[in-house]
Amino acid sequence: MVTALQKGLPDLTSRQFTLLLHVYLKDQAHTVRGLAEELNMSKPAVTRALDRLGKYDFVRRKTDENDRRSILVQRTIKGSVYLREFGDMVEEFAEEV
Repeated sequence: MVTALQKGLPDLTSRQFTLLLHVYLKDQAHTVRGLAEELNMSKPAVTRALDRLGKYDFVRRKTDENDRRSILVQRTIKGSVYLREFGDMVEEFAEEV
């Protein structure tokens, strides 16, 4: 959305945005493997999207202490703020139309 770029919000791909929404809307522990299965994406595609989201500090990855092979995906405050701002922008746009 042009408005998002004008407000200085990061320009996410649809895959990155879908992944971000899924992590924030489903209140559960997320793993790379689980996200790949739930969203019908390959693990490398999930990893690439998480790399980008991590650069923006929208999500954080952490090794599962119970299973060191498993990587947990965690929410961040910055990601919550981004989604709130994006939602506000969508509402503003809907009111204009």
